Amino acid sequence: MMPATLPTAAYLVAALLFILSLRGLSTQETARHGNAFGIAGMTLAVAITALTLVGEVPVTGLGLAGGALGVGSAIGAVLAARVAMTSMPELVAVLHSFVGAAAVLVGVGSYLQPHDAGEGARLVHHVETALGAFVGAITFTGSIVAFLKLRGTLGPKPLLLPGRHLVNAAMVLACAGLAVPFARAEGSLGIAPLLAIAAVAAALGVHLVMAIGGGDMPVVVSLLNSYSGWAAAAAGFMLSNDLLIVTGALVGSSGAILSAIMCKAMNRSIWSVVFGGFGASAGATPSAKGGGPVGEVTETTVEQTAELLLAAREVIVVPGYGMAVAQAQHAVRDITTLLSERGVRARYAIHPVAGRLPGHMNVLLAEADVSYDVVEEMDDINDDFASTDVVLVIGANDIVNPSALDDPASPIYGMPVLEAWKAARVVMLKRGMAAGYAGVDNPLCYLDNTLMLFGDAKKTVSQLLAALRA
Repeated sequence: MMPATLPTAAYLVAALLFILSLRGLSTQETARHGNAFGIAGMTLAVAITALTLVGEVPVTGLGLAGGALGVGSAIGAVLAARVAMTSMPELVAVLHSFVGAAAVLVGVGSYLQPHDAGEGARLVHHVETALGAFVGAITFTGSIVAFLKLRGTLGPKPLLLPGRHLVNAAMVLACAGLAVPFARAEGSLGIAPLLAIAAVAAALGVHLVMAIGGGDMPVVVSLLNSYSGWAAAAAGFMLSNDLLIVTGALVGSSGAILSAIMCKAMNRSIWSVVFGGFGASAGATPSAKGGGPVGEVTETTVEQTAELLLAAREVIVVPGYGMAVAQAQHAVRDITTLLSERGVRARYAIHPVAGRLPGHMNVLLAEADVSYDVVEEMDDINDDFASTDVVLVIGANDIVNPSALDDPASPIYGMPVLEAWKAARVVMLKRGMAAGYAGVDNPLCYLDNTLMLFGDAKKTVSQLLAALRA
């Protein structure tokens, strides 16, 4: 028989491992250790939870639970191994939806299970269940919409319905109103109001994320991560599982902090992101600067770009989602390594929301074994562009768009960007003149000191590397 104190002690150790994991994930240098701590903590949590069920659950129940755990683990391992880094944002969004769905299902199952408790305890349990279903349903449908937006199935343009904030408020009030008959219902008679709460919250999740533009999707992914944490914490309360409560609170609070940091980096209010362009007009039109091409571009060749790089003393590479799609990070690493060997100071400039996932570019560069010493964040490197000879922009658009600073009518106005245009020369690698994910044209393409190198990023970068070696 397992000692009564063993699960508590094991849960405490697991919680400490999760805290160490978050601490490790705060920097690139310690991220691997952070992942290891997280894996160890989750393994311990699952193992001790399974052991506590022995003797309390029939053998058939244990078999079903073990089978579900095995099948789920196998599916997760296969999907994680097959998903490319470019699709990682979509995978994260889908995983968040699973957490939300689980919270709703746990709420329904917990409510239908008989409870021998007093009136006060029953009321508290009903409140926990209603909140868990509410947050879980928002997380579930919101994450699915985010997945479809990131995948490109849904366009990045926000859906700004007239009176959308009143619609959101009405749905929240409806859920609060449904919670009253649910809490008062005897036995299992409250299942209809509970399902209604989940249904209204699911519609709210769809509407909230549909109203968020493509430029804010990295923040949305972070917010959904926070929502999934709070949903897990609510499930912990429903199941009276202390570790699930602690883990959910850690995920929820860390996701909220990350979202706030990213909003600060974008000079945005977190409320404007949550409520989908709060204060914007549903009939607003894009700015003249952001609505379409505003000039002629100057094209360049691979050979000319190679000559510029070799003649430079300071080079900064600005990676974007286009580099991720082309999987060109390894060739880019080889270019900066070669330049460094020839006495050129080559560095990388990372914008907080580059790509479509927080830290997306950092992960890609780490995958290519780029030294952390030459990877710098926006605030640390922005002042250096003025003294830089060549800036190589690879598949990035919105994060180097000067409209964010000088065009009040631009949808991304006020967002701090990498001020690449201050360099002596800017070379932009793009497939064509299509706008970025935020749907905004970039005046940087038409400046006198900007050269456009068109083509697939991986092919172009490989040719550039060959020219440099020659």
